[in-house]
Amino acid sequence: MNIGQAAQASGISAKTIRYYEDTGLIPAADRTGAGYRVYDENDVHTLRFIQRARRLGFSVQTVRRLLALWQDRNRTSADVKTLAVAQMVEVNQKLASLQAMRRTLEHLIAHCEGDDRPDCPILDDLAAQEKKRSRQTADTGLN
Repeated sequence: MNIGQAAQASGISAKTIRYYEDTGLIPAADRTGAGYRVYDENDVHTLRFIQRARRLGFSVQTVRRLLALWQDRNRTSADVKTLAVAQMVEVNQKLASLQAMRRTLEHLIAHCEGDDRPDCPILDDLAAQEKKRSRQTADTGLN
């Protein structure tokens, strides 16, 4: 199958497939005499594996390690679990950050009248945070 068909079958765009090939995440595809990439079902299976891992938030570098483990029949499940646990820690950190953002936004929205007056605690808070950051940068001499 050609790259468009492989893209459709795997759920990964042709551009991304080329990127994965260029970066060595997947091996270079076989080529026809005219130079077109050719993929088989094993390639599509690998692309689906990558797609699933990426949807779970694994970085390309970690996906590379997962692929190596997937292809290594002598692997230990402990090695795979270690990567998954590290990913869960990262997801939990991102989730905590998003929850903090949500609480801040809820607070700011609740305190904004949303009327015709120019006073806006949302803008005041954003300006105060930037002013605070500018003072910290000036105090440390970092620009």
